[in-house]
Amino acid sequence: MGVSFGVIAVAVVGLFFLVGNNGEAKKEVAPTIKDTLTVGASTTPHAEILEQAKPLLAEKGIDLKITVFQDFVLPNKALAEKEVDANYFQHIPYLEKEIKDKHYDFANAGAIHLEKMAFYSKSVNKLDDIKDGATVLVSNSQTDWGRVITMLQDAKLITVKEGTNLLEATFDDIEDNPKKLKFKYDIDPAIMTTAYENNEGDLIAINANFAENIGLNPEKDGVIIESNNSPYANVIATRTKDKDDKRVKALIDVLHSKEIKEFINEKWNGTISVVD
Repeated sequence: MGVSFGVIAVAVVGLFFLVGNNGEAKKEVAPTIKDTLTVGASTTPHAEILEQAKPLLAEKGIDLKITVFQDFVLPNKALAEKEVDANYFQHIPYLEKEIKDKHYDFANAGAIHLEKMAFYSKSVNKLDDIKDGATVLVSNSQTDWGRVITMLQDAKLITVKEGTNLLEATFDDIEDNPKKLKFKYDIDPAIMTTAYENNEGDLIAINANFAENIGLNPEKDGVIIESNNSPYANVIATRTKDKDDKRVKALIDVLHSKEIKEFINEKWNGTISVVD
């Protein structure tokens, strides 16, 4: 039996149109890209989160381009030199210290997520197992020192001098150290996981983005875990004059969307928590 011309015509039309709920034919149109936004980011989790945001931004007419960096120095340098429009890799105290030390004209455009810090160990399972003279490894990122000192004080392993600003605390601010813990804090953050795998210390402080790379979860594997009210949220940073740029605001809106929140919660299962 032959196929009528009418049937063929209907089939062809079906390739180009979608039928709406009201029965009217609607043409499927791709979003019109009007703007480009280039964001520098660390590989995990920042670039992964941005990849999920990319199609959502495209719906708003913005082409998101992601430049991946492997260290904590180049993203801010690239932002200052206008190689990127914004970056997404650093927490608030790190950004504030970079602004203070390097005189960057930067602004915090919005907090996105918190990567929980934890102390991990191959020899210690709980606080009671920590022996006198235990070695504590911390990265050379000074903006994390107050963070880990706070965690150690909350765990009642140390106390700091009265009046100390914990966000700016250093190991010289420790007043009481009853277990005579030995602190080593000259290791690059990116190789703290190697120090853990090599069992180079009794307690090793590792940020969630690095811990996740070797299958560690702070809630499941951490001996000491950062509290949920930590001020170390990761943010989108921009040059100050661009803080209110419509492209940046659209990015913040997308990163706070239900879709991105669900992605973060499902992928990292509490290792990374969303900041509202």
